[in-house]
Amino acid sequence: MKITLLKKLDQLLGAFLVRFLAAPPAGTIPLGGPLSILLIRPGGIGDAVHLIPAINSIREKFPDAAIDLLAEKRNAAIFGLCREIRTTRRYDVPGELVAAMRSSYDVVIDSEQWHRLSAAVARLIGAPVLVGFATNERSRLFNYPVPYSQDDYEAASFYRLLQPFGIDTPADVVFPWLSVPAAAADKVAGLLSGLEANRFVAVFPGASIPERRWGMDRFRTLARRLSERSIPVVVIGGREDAAEGDGIVQGLPAISLAGKTSLLETAAVIDRGALLVSGDSGVLHIGVGLGKATVSLFGSGIAAKWAPRGDNHVVVNKGLSCSPCTRFGYTPTCLNRAKCIAEISPDEVYSAVISCLARKNSLIV
Repeated sequence: MKITLLKKLDQLLGAFLVRFLAAPPAGTIPLGGPLSILLIRPGGIGDAVHLIPAINSIREKFPDAAIDLLAEKRNAAIFGLCREIRTTRRYDVPGELVAAMRSSYDVVIDSEQWHRLSAAVARLIGAPVLVGFATNERSRLFNYPVPYSQDDYEAASFYRLLQPFGIDTPADVVFPWLSVPAAAADKVAGLLSGLEANRFVAVFPGASIPERRWGMDRFRTLARRLSERSIPVVVIGGREDAAEGDGIVQGLPAISLAGKTSLLETAAVIDRGALLVSGDSGVLHIGVGLGKATVSLFGSGIAAKWAPRGDNHVVVNKGLSCSPCTRFGYTPTCLNRAKCIAEISPDEVYSAVISCLARKNSLIV
């Protein structure tokens, strides 16, 4: 099911259901902890990655709980990087949605921040305990509505959903919180047999919207400068990034695996490298979740909510007066030719990469 169709369904069916479904009765957290939990996570890869620390904490609090996920086609694979999940079904595959709604759960946690359809799905499943963000009229369908802020780091926002279970937001998220499956790691070891682990820089040129794309020519300049310093570069991405990946490495002693690996295998490439360079993207958040050093390019996105934190990361952000402009996943069409990202120079990113590698005492600088 296409993303645009899902959004249209949310505007029409979701808005109708949240107004006319009966509010749930008061619910009580099961004594001794919930036995079965469904987490709903529509949306992109970045949201899914930032939900996983909370899932890990649920497992720590309730070691015997059965934890299932209801995701989307575009983000479901990411939960293959979390060992604590029993079953992942897809929200936008009718048969899998029906199977989830026919299942019995003690608790349903809807982690969607704004759209309404997932709240209606949570209510229709009929669990006695319903938890979700109270960002609009969707709040009436939860017996444990939770506040949400655009100013909070997203992993911390998801932890707020766990407060009814006595799970507090940690001062620092434990790294790494993602785990690469052995099969993906073995496949990538073969693809990169000529490169030593932790001796190359992974580069992701893609983005979900044009306003977050830095551009092939800038990435190619960065790859050339790193190659001149004998720092190997591996470009990663999906099939939609393959042509750009080939253009970045053309004529350089660099490799493009864009379009040649699955999402889990892409994670394995990142995990094998020394550092990841990326715009504000789901792939960036995979690198963070794997505990890898990153250099990230921010503009339209809210850095306070989405940018990596800590000494292992460098965030390049011009801080223009018109940015950030994204709210609840929506970025308006830019009338300023995305200056917030276009004005970031290859020199700035190259210097950030070298600085970050030197800071972590990498062997490749």
